[in-house]
Amino acid sequence: MEVVIAPADQLAVLAAEAIDKLVRATPTAVVGLATGSSPLKVYDELVRRHTEEGLSFAQARAFMLDEYVGIAEDHPERYRNVIEKEIASRVDFAPGAVQGPDGNAEDLVAACADYERKIVDAGGVDLQILGIGTDGHIAFNEPGSSLASRTRIKTLTAQTREDNARFFGDDLAQVPQHCLTQGLATIMSAKHLVLLASGKGKAEAVHQLVEGPVSAMWPATIMQMHPHATVLVDDAAASRLQLGDYYRQTFLSKPEWQGL
Repeated sequence: MEVVIAPADQLAVLAAEAIDKLVRATPTAVVGLATGSSPLKVYDELVRRHTEEGLSFAQARAFMLDEYVGIAEDHPERYRNVIEKEIASRVDFAPGAVQGPDGNAEDLVAACADYERKIVDAGGVDLQILGIGTDGHIAFNEPGSSLASRTRIKTLTAQTREDNARFFGDDLAQVPQHCLTQGLATIMSAKHLVLLASGKGKAEAVHQLVEGPVSAMWPATIMQMHPHATVLVDDAAASRLQLGDYYRQTFLSKPEWQGL
């Protein structure tokens, strides 16, 4: 696992640069898209590169991590709509190139299985963008999630619903209680994982992710088992890391050509 500690704006540029290199080298690449606040600056940087530097997603495909269950299709916080607003409609993805789990399907179990098949049929995800919750969840894999889990229905914890209430006018009652989410094993199948975290509120989760034991109680710790995982954090999110100075030294001495 590579840990990069840098200002938040620089982290977004690093993540966008990794996607840029991937898509330019392999125009048909498959990118994993995340919602939440962490990837927003990454998407802004990708849009800038698309507009100003000719970065094209015309042949690329993308898969979303998760979706709320039972949320109205026109709701602004439906993740399909968030991804459309923040990235898909701002670059040149082809119609239908961005896929997400169907949280309004009549048969949610079948919808989860179908989503798994779509990812496999696409050849898997080449680079997956991730955020992390204060309780260590990635996607909506809450504490206690099976480390071998695949796309499935999950009940959101009280902590996650409270954290997400800010997107629903701070009205907890409006936050859905269930979701469909890629499982931890699904996420681990991606070729490259890039996780971003900023702010002191993420410090304990980042500490557990990087330096704690692999445990279902901190689902993100499964990333320690991935052959190509990159963790991008600012100083506040890195404040609990015991080896913070070493991570800074390692990144500063890294050859520019090596990339993430």
